[in-house]
Amino acid sequence: MNSLQIRKAGEEDIKSIAKVYVDGWKTTYDGLVPDNYLESLTYEEAKQKWISFLSSEKDPFIYIADNNEEENIGFAAGKRLDNDKFDGELYALYLLPECRGLGTGRQLVSAIAKHFIEKNMDSMMVWVMEQNKSGLGFYECMGGKEYLRRKSEFGGIAVEDVAYGWEDVSVLCREK
Repeated sequence: MNSLQIRKAGEEDIKSIAKVYVDGWKTTYDGLVPDNYLESLTYEEAKQKWISFLSSEKDPFIYIADNNEEENIGFAAGKRLDNDKFDGELYALYLLPECRGLGTGRQLVSAIAKHFIEKNMDSMMVWVMEQNKSGLGFYECMGGKEYLRRKSEFGGIAVEDVAYGWEDVSVLCREK
């Protein structure tokens, strides 16, 4: 995968975003949430989720990573927050399993950070399932600082989520 393009997504990309999202959930959270929850995820419901996300009132946006075959291999979504501490939220970051560990996630987070800066938003946060050790490690390596916890429920199982924040997102803006 020698050629990677990060670009802002449009409605025409929703189908590929839904596929990366569902496939990403099924691999990332296998063993962390109940199998029946993962099995219930559908591309059609995911399409509706992301259409709804893009039409929300929080200035939502999505960047996708296309490989040299112009296939969507990952995406990151962001939105404005009504929060005293952080201006924006990295709402989602998903990569196809075979594309993890290659720097694509960092480039997508950088695109989100640059977008926030263009909108005069200097800080951001992200929620990560505590059992998702690779996710926790990724955000820690990127300089995120833990600041909050909450409980979520998936398929009847309660999980602990950890919020990481960056008070200055410019540290995440990096060139390829």
